[in-house]
Amino acid sequence: MEIFYRILQTAVDGGASDVHLKVGGQVIFRINRQLIAIEAPVPTEEWINSVVDAIVPKHARRRLDADREVDFSYHVPTIGRFRTNVFQQKGQWCLAMRYVKIKVPSFEELGLLPILKSIAESPRGIVLLSGSTGCGKSTTLAAMVEHINANFKKHLITLEDPIEYVFDDRLSVIEQREIGLDSLTFEMGLKHILRQDPDIIMIGEMRDAISFMAAINAADTGHLVLSTLHTTTASQAIGRILDFFKPDERDQVRRQLAATLQAVVCQRMVSKVGGGIIPALEIMINTPTVRKMLEENRLEKLAAAIETGVEDGMQTFNQALFNLVKQGKVTEKEALAKATNPQALEMNFKGIFLDEARRILT
Repeated sequence: MEIFYRILQTAVDGGASDVHLKVGGQVIFRINRQLIAIEAPVPTEEWINSVVDAIVPKHARRRLDADREVDFSYHVPTIGRFRTNVFQQKGQWCLAMRYVKIKVPSFEELGLLPILKSIAESPRGIVLLSGSTGCGKSTTLAAMVEHINANFKKHLITLEDPIEYVFDDRLSVIEQREIGLDSLTFEMGLKHILRQDPDIIMIGEMRDAISFMAAINAADTGHLVLSTLHTTTASQAIGRILDFFKPDERDQVRRQLAATLQAVVCQRMVSKVGGGIIPALEIMINTPTVRKMLEENRLEKLAAAIETGVEDGMQTFNQALFNLVKQGKVTEKEALAKATNPQALEMNFKGIFLDEARRILT
């Protein structure tokens, strides 16, 4: 295990976000979103097997034996915590390990907009952090939880698979429950969570109709629910949610979302001038206009509602990227590569702004 620990320590010291290990392959780190091979002994099957046997916790072993893959949190006191996935390829074990920083980054360190503090302070409803895998959703969500923890006396319960950031009670009281360890399933945990007197519920990921209905029911009864979702834009989140339900259930769910949704924040990571990365945020807030679109099933107009809702704190990815370029944080080339509508953004850089969104809304 000494070599394994040295690999993890080198990853942390080198600023790697992820470590990839497989039999016969080079040890790979992801640093600033780039895959980099490092100088280390090539993992053998015997070595990988010994590592897997040593790090997979007892509660996850049964799932690993049955499913041939499992997620869990692995913590080395002298090195740090890693969100770990063990899986197989060609009948051999592989490991993908994401380093989770011990200290929850602040809004300022992450480059998040102040509006996210206001969203985190919502008294009730559903707040969703969306984006692709690896875009930093969990870190942004953790920053919002820590903001609540530092400023409000709330009882906050999390359901995570696995636990990533670990929170120490400050003003709030926080219990973190890991699926497989503290609750057998998400369904079981969600079934009982309202009996545990929470003010705020944080669900690691919305993954099915059961979790969404639990979130809606909790929001209906005055709780704030924070969670993540996989979508590429904020406006697509509603359609993604409805896809979890049967066609004859969707109208009712959509109306309930119109009443309970607080905000959807979608995130993309972009490279900064001078190195590093920063999030570009698309923000949809459930304003009267957005609520009306939801109630009337005019989901195709949500993007236009976001674009015209700047005074309410909303913005599209194009608007976010335009602002980052004007602030000197991101190059025009990088912004265009990450834009939802590169042609429109290029026109914006030339000083041309079309008012298409307002026309679409009329």
